[in-house]
Amino acid sequence: MTSFLTSTSNATFVSDSTVVKTGEDFMVANETVYGSSINASDVSSTFTLAVNEGEVEEKEERDCSGEVDKAVDCTDPEVFHVMMAAAIDQFKDIHFYRFGKPVRGINDSSCHMAWRFRPKEGKTAALYKDYRSFVISRSKNCTLSVVSIGDYHSGGNARKRKKHRKDGFEKTPMGDDDKNIGVQVVGETVNDSLPVVESEKSFDQGKYLLYNGGGDRCKSMDHYLWSFMCALGEAQYLNRTLVMDLSICLSSVYTKSGRDEEGKDFRFYFDFEHLKESASVLDQGQFWVDWNKWHQKDGLSISLVDDLRITPMKLAGVKDTLIMRKFGSVEPDNYWYRVCEGEAESVVQRPWHLIWKSKRLMDIVSAIAAKMNWDFDSVHVVRGEKARNQEQWPNLATDTSPDALLSSLQDKVDDGRNLYIATDEPDVSFFDPLKDKYSTHFLDEYSSLWDETSEWYSEMKKLNNGVAVEFDGYMRASVDTEVFLRGKKQIETFNDLTRDCKDGINTCSS
Repeated sequence: MTSFLTSTSNATFVSDSTVVKTGEDFMVANETVYGSSINASDVSSTFTLAVNEGEVEEKEERDCSGEVDKAVDCTDPEVFHVMMAAAIDQFKDIHFYRFGKPVRGINDSSCHMAWRFRPKEGKTAALYKDYRSFVISRSKNCTLSVVSIGDYHSGGNARKRKKHRKDGFEKTPMGDDDKNIGVQVVGETVNDSLPVVESEKSFDQGKYLLYNGGGDRCKSMDHYLWSFMCALGEAQYLNRTLVMDLSICLSSVYTKSGRDEEGKDFRFYFDFEHLKESASVLDQGQFWVDWNKWHQKDGLSISLVDDLRITPMKLAGVKDTLIMRKFGSVEPDNYWYRVCEGEAESVVQRPWHLIWKSKRLMDIVSAIAAKMNWDFDSVHVVRGEKARNQEQWPNLATDTSPDALLSSLQDKVDDGRNLYIATDEPDVSFFDPLKDKYSTHFLDEYSSLWDETSEWYSEMKKLNNGVAVEFDGYMRASVDTEVFLRGKKQIETFNDLTRDCKDGINTCSS
């Protein structure tokens, strides 16, 4: 686990600019959670059963003269069988867990089909959803075949699965809904709308916790999350709804401008849908609208707490509708995470399982991996400021030069492999010498996944009240890291490529 998951009573928070780990990073990829994967023999036996039960006509009983150019019936079980078999045959590096029934595509020879899958060598606890366009042909002797399969997410008509719909094909059902699976499903439609209180009565009956002010704003993402998780942990300990501010100030370490940037949203970076379905949270803006509407009329009370010495345990018996912790202006004593230190450390648990990475960002990760057919190795090459600081990292610049990389990788990565290079080196032409040996890939090669024509761009603009959202430095680092983690072989800078220590000279752990 990274240092930000190690609690200490010292008020000094040691921060860095790396991508934070979230709940799904600590889940074990347990195959029993997903059920059994579907293979070609499962599809064949299902088709044989359909023939025996009369759902599909046997070919010798059918006359196809004049039907070669007839529109393909995407609901035909035989079409479904042919499409499943073609997908399993083409995508050899993934396990399939569920196929959705095909639907009509963009023309008479096109069908769209969705499926859930995991990479065969996947180490992360997640399921993925893809939906693609298939071109189907019919020969004169009635044989159906798949002519081509489109790119990742090309079958948009198959994206939406009706609620509680049971059709499709899966070997062992995983449950009625995604929440039963307990893992993130990347590729599903995202619903991260703000939760609302149903009525005045339900608002009056609620108990709330709100953190106000403090010095955590515009700090690094690991600092932000460490403090936010303390607030969420206290709310759960007190059995109260956390009233949260979804606005985020992005630290200058992640911005092009080199300045802290306000106007970001929790939902840009994290899975708010999972949080609101798994915990009791409300948006601060909506809460104050309701509070101002009803608190005087209904006699709702507030308890103000401005002293860190008042522990969560001392607040357990408070009956007031709202507990508001107010934090001062003196750092580091005004950091939210101080609430969970000392005596409270063994009592308040940070609920890491509630925080997952943004599904929209993870869908970009999935799309990049899919473009390499989930069959690639990866190397993380740290250069940037560290390579320039030879006092702390005396060997890094040399050890990550193209010649040194070729030497280090020759026994680790086979010639001709897809090699994804996650790096902070701004000029990727620096790595051109590696092209003679590997098929190299970099993040910006896939910029169409977040540019103005992308689904991500349009969805984020809609989420942000019509204002375009920049694919910022933290998003870039997050996607770059997650693609790296999906490589079949993963080579790190520190430990694998250089003798230098990650945090500078004489800091290597023994």
